[in-house]
Amino acid sequence: LRHKSVLAEVGSDFEEEVSGEMEERLCELGNMLHAVHNLRELTPRSLDYIITYGERLNSLVVSAALRQRGIPSRVMDGCEAGILTTTQHGEAMALPESQGRIRGRVQPLLTGTVPVIMGFMGCTEKGIITTLGRSGSDYSAAIIGAGIDAGEIWIWTDVDGIMTSDPSLISDARVIPSLSYLEVMELSFFGAKVMHPRSIEPAMKKNIIVRVKNTFNPSHPGTAIVRGEKRDSRVVKALTYIDKVALINICGAQMIGRPGVARAIFSALAEKEVNVMMISQGSSEANISLIIDESQLMPATEALASIVKEGLVREVTSNRDVCAVAVVGSGMAGAKGTGGRIFTALGNGGVNVMMISQGSSEVNISFVVKQADGPKAVRILHDEFRLSEEDYA
Repeated sequence: LRHKSVLAEVGSDFEEEVSGEMEERLCELGNMLHAVHNLRELTPRSLDYIITYGERLNSLVVSAALRQRGIPSRVMDGCEAGILTTTQHGEAMALPESQGRIRGRVQPLLTGTVPVIMGFMGCTEKGIITTLGRSGSDYSAAIIGAGIDAGEIWIWTDVDGIMTSDPSLISDARVIPSLSYLEVMELSFFGAKVMHPRSIEPAMKKNIIVRVKNTFNPSHPGTAIVRGEKRDSRVVKALTYIDKVALINICGAQMIGRPGVARAIFSALAEKEVNVMMISQGSSEANISLIIDESQLMPATEALASIVKEGLVREVTSNRDVCAVAVVGSGMAGAKGTGGRIFTALGNGGVNVMMISQGSSEVNISFVVKQADGPKAVRILHDEFRLSEEDYA
């Protein structure tokens, strides 16, 4: 077992004690897996319980390492720490009551003991274990940091911070020293893998700085995420793109001037639990374009078929061969000509834009291109806005 080999490398005086605790955890896990096998059924509740065991074993090793160095520590799971969640297994959200519970349970320990809290998990009001979904450990850190009114929340990753673009696409992408909460939420939503958007919200409500740092380069200052970014000459801060999406076009003259069509469309999609990532509508009202996750195309198509049948729209078509690109920067707000600059550069580079979307905050301009053109579009705009040449260091 890898956890035991790491424990041995730590050289802990507590190795025998902690190994015994690990065996207990593994016995519990084995019993659970046998039950699943015998029943031939794996419910979301059971899956949540099972996948928390990585965190349960990791926390024992970390606590042992701290104690070996003379630092008192206490292992707590998310439920013990006070993270109270909704009942959606695999994608639970923390409830507002978590803040007071965390303050009462974790803060008293900070005067003499380091709490080692298992991330990625919490529990419902009935004490049933839940997991927090993608980047759940980051989300846990943000919830706990907000609960104890931390000065900063540090998120440890394998990169030096949030970069101007994906370094696998842009070899000279740079670390950005500071971004606003809103900028990071936009980047995360459109594919940047450093943080999940909901990991920002607990810190944003308490105005706590979130710092993204590199586990393998801890002396690097990383990227600070703050409430408001000071305006400077950098109109665009970063670029990202997301593939595995689908474009849906809904059209028909029946839509023009007819109240309730948009409501019917989005209600039908909501009933099938389809999340709409981008929306664009022509001024004629004869066409609405949507971007959704590719995996949700089938339920979305089924939902919209009923709208066609009712005669509210004429036709629904879809296209999987697309990706969404996001241009993000608070400096775009009120800046003249940014959109023109973006689409002129893309046109000159031979990239055809299929759909455009921009929110009223003007922090993000997003657009859709053919899947093969996504990386090319990012490279063109990274050069156009000279993001590699900016003095980000």
